[in-house]
Amino acid sequence: RETSVRQIIDRVVDTIARWGREGGYFATEEDAENWAEELRYLLVTQHASFNSPVWFNIGIPGRSQQASACFINSVQDSMESILDLAKTEGMLFKFGSGTGTNLSVLRSSKEQLSGGGTASGPVSFMKGYDSFAGSIKSGGTTRRAAKMVILNADHPDVIDFIHSKAEEEKKAWALIEAGYNVGFNVPGGAYDSVQFQNANHSVRVTDDFMRAVIDDKEWKTKAVVDGRTIETYKARDMWREIADAAWICGDPGLQFDSTIQDWNVVPNTGRINATNPCSEFVFLDDTACNLLSLNLMKFQTEQGTFDVERFRHAVDVCFTGQEILVSSASYPTPAIGKNSEALRPLGLGYANIGALLMSMGLAYDSDEGRRFAGGITAIMTGRAFAQSARMAQVKGPFSEYAKNREPMLRVMEKHRAAAYQLSTSPESADVLQGARETWDEAVKLGRAHGYRNAQATVLAPTGTIGLMMDCDTTGIEPDLALVKYKKLVGGGLLKIVNTTVPAALRKLGYDEVKVKEIVEYIDENDTIEGAPHLQDEHLKVFDCAFKPVKGARSIAPMGHVRMMAAVQPFISGSMSKTVNLPTEATVEDIEQTYLESWKLGLKCIAIYRDGCKRSQPLSTSLDKEKKAVAAAPDVEYRAMRRKLPDERKAVTHKFDIAGHEGYLTVGLYEDGMPGELFVTMAKEGSTISGLMDAFATQTSYALQFGVPLKFMVDKFSHMRFEPSGFTKNKEIPIAKSIVDYIFRWMASHFLPVE
Repeated sequence: RETSVRQIIDRVVDTIARWGREGGYFATEEDAENWAEELRYLLVTQHASFNSPVWFNIGIPGRSQQASACFINSVQDSMESILDLAKTEGMLFKFGSGTGTNLSVLRSSKEQLSGGGTASGPVSFMKGYDSFAGSIKSGGTTRRAAKMVILNADHPDVIDFIHSKAEEEKKAWALIEAGYNVGFNVPGGAYDSVQFQNANHSVRVTDDFMRAVIDDKEWKTKAVVDGRTIETYKARDMWREIADAAWICGDPGLQFDSTIQDWNVVPNTGRINATNPCSEFVFLDDTACNLLSLNLMKFQTEQGTFDVERFRHAVDVCFTGQEILVSSASYPTPAIGKNSEALRPLGLGYANIGALLMSMGLAYDSDEGRRFAGGITAIMTGRAFAQSARMAQVKGPFSEYAKNREPMLRVMEKHRAAAYQLSTSPESADVLQGARETWDEAVKLGRAHGYRNAQATVLAPTGTIGLMMDCDTTGIEPDLALVKYKKLVGGGLLKIVNTTVPAALRKLGYDEVKVKEIVEYIDENDTIEGAPHLQDEHLKVFDCAFKPVKGARSIAPMGHVRMMAAVQPFISGSMSKTVNLPTEATVEDIEQTYLESWKLGLKCIAIYRDGCKRSQPLSTSLDKEKKAVAAAPDVEYRAMRRKLPDERKAVTHKFDIAGHEGYLTVGLYEDGMPGELFVTMAKEGSTISGLMDAFATQTSYALQFGVPLKFMVDKFSHMRFEPSGFTKNKEIPIAKSIVDYIFRWMASHFLPVE
């Protein structure tokens, strides 16, 4: 049994090096040893990490040597194929991988079966696939299964598909209100009791559909079997349905089919119908992709610049390792094995771009930040294809290359042209020059030797391996927040403070004393807003995806979209990226986000509105009520005390905060709402016991005179003073004070989930 990271890395590197020798990738034994040591160094020092299936499987005797995290599966319109897909997906989940499938080839529920009757339609079969995914953990017991389901916008069941996840979300809300557990992956909980919680859903739309939306034209759905028109909709009505469903639950996302096909390097072999669950692997059906991500922060020099040459060399070493895996790894079906061997798609990527930009004093949502990210991405992909061409010189190009030489070179020229379209600035001059030189070399070598791989790069989410590399930010994402709390398996919380902030402050010119005081302020307040010494013009550098509880700033939704657009021309596939929207975002905001994503040339887009998984959707009537209240004249109100009956029900709860035990008792009105509070400390002195008694009495009067419990929860939750620390309550694993614990406990028992 392995007991250290070094043992795991040695197993993987030694296995790949052996396969490389056997496959003729190295001219001499010395070359093989040098390459293996360089790869070992990059992995041990957290410069890079393979995707999880490599660590789970490669080199373990008796275990399937599955190396790819990303799979795209096909399905045919037959019962045998539909059931085979369930088996294939189950085996992929077992060995730590995710899979995506476009179900548009299945007859709709509006079409006839050859033997009589009506077809079930893809949405019906999705229920079965979803149940299997929910039952099978990915990688054995390591993580949940990952799955993507796609349906074309002209499929007759597309409206049912659009609504499928949103309708289940509403059922979950009803169960939560009835008292079911709100947590995900909780057996018997609200989300465990509804469908479609184990897959991402995306609608595949074409340029024709998007133009129909813009021009307010009609859109027709067509029968799968004979192509006849089944139903006709206003394109804008369907567009609104998509945005409305996404507002409720975050799904469906969109995949822009025309853009995807325009960047297809092997159109003479097949069209691209689907993606993996996170949408970064955008390729042909029945293919697999092994991923590796580079930690960009490790390529920063002591002077704070980006070391282009070290980065290029790391790409050479890592990409070679990924290529060796293709022919020696295991695949779940003969079709996937055959296509992987014939096309050899790879997924080199990176993590920590958000941290790198911050450390360099560049805002994520800025022209300079986007220019720098585009340049780095161009270097990575260009260098990967240059290395692919060098390997093709020795091993030969992928077997489908000759059939697709012209379209592939056309796409390579598109990548190269995009590198030359990047505007230059003093801050990013070296990176942009490196990008252009790299793409010149990649195209030149490719024209001479072809390419060993049909795909080179994607930007994966790097969730698991990002932790292995101690990344502050994952994939192409900015930081979610400067201060985060991570749930531990044992029920506690780990406070994670962004470690890039001090470097960013120094880059912006702050001395060590000011840096220390600003960091202490962040640790104390969970936000940088209001920190001493910090200049207003520097706040944007520290903007994150979500607005902090005590702050007002976050990256605007279009800031995410523009960053994706900045790097998309330099990626073979796409990127795993969520556009975060605030709770108050409207359906129209989502429509606009999706529309701009298409206009800017993205291949895929997914959004998440903060809190949508646990909040009641807003309606237009609420806005009217707010306006009516705002227009009403001022009225003087006098509080009236509502006493509790002499005999009332109560709830008593025992708590333990860092070893300090106590009891709180809440007296209840007839409607079950709290009307009084008693707090008893088990072993405290008279001072703290007296203070808590006085505080409880004041809280009781406040409740009886009509002060909303939510108002007090908002004011007193997260108040920080001793005693504080870990608790024995899994719902509140860590308390910043006794008062914090009391009101968070009362919120969880007497307030609706928000």
